[in-house]
Amino acid sequence: MKILGLSGSLRAASLNSAFLRMAAAHAPDGVMLVVDPAPGRLPLFNADLDAAPPDEVRRFRSAVAQADALVIASPEYAHGISGVMKNAVDWLVGDPRFVAKPIALVNTSPRAHLAQVALAETLRTMSARAVEDASVSVDLLGSGLDLSDVSQATDVRAAVDRMFVALAHACFPSMSVEHPDLPLT
Repeated sequence: MKILGLSGSLRAASLNSAFLRMAAAHAPDGVMLVVDPAPGRLPLFNADLDAAPPDEVRRFRSAVAQADALVIASPEYAHGISGVMKNAVDWLVGDPRFVAKPIALVNTSPRAHLAQVALAETLRTMSARAVEDASVSVDLLGSGLDLSDVSQATDVRAAVDRMFVALAHACFPSMSVEHPDLPLT
């Protein structure tokens, strides 16, 4: 199973990016999570370019299409979706390969829930499939944890495990997913 991870933060010390890197490092056998830098590299959305999109947009859309599922970890800025994540999502509007794509939403600051609600609504409007059981909330804000600490935190690891199992079930409902043993795509 191939999962594409997208961070809505450009910060080098982003908790959202750290969560994705940790999840990628601890993916179970048969699951590959690739953290894609595209959100920070995409040009600003311009519908005039949609018919012949820039190379980075074509590459991003292709990566999304090839993934079985997405994991989106994005911060909340001023009670809203980060600009970088909204821009990335806008480039997927109208791409039929995005329709019904299973998505896990990650919130690394549970007190900041408005952006996650707004992002979930945007994704529903775009006909993506936010997988509620795969969406996790872990309190990393102010924890002082670095990447190695995050991977050792048992509550975070448990949340990551639940996320992978729920995404595997959403992608392959007929398979047993207590311990995913899924082929890479």
